[in-house]
Amino acid sequence: MSTSAQNLIESFDKLPDAEKQKVASEILRRTINFDMPALSDEELVLSAEELFLELDRREAEDAQS
Repeated sequence: MSTSAQNLIESFDKLPDAEKQKVASEILRRTINFDMPALSDEELVLSAEELFLELDRREAEDAQS
């Protein structure tokens, strides 16, 4: 990932949740027509695992607060 893309992600992470939702929706709207190859089963599993680990981390943080 390029430095500018990393900066974009870091800026996105700092947004309030409502703004994140609006920005994510707009990005998805703009990228829906990209001609991208389908993800392999392995890529889908790895992405799902990352997502669930992040959700578990956040849930654990919320439980501590």
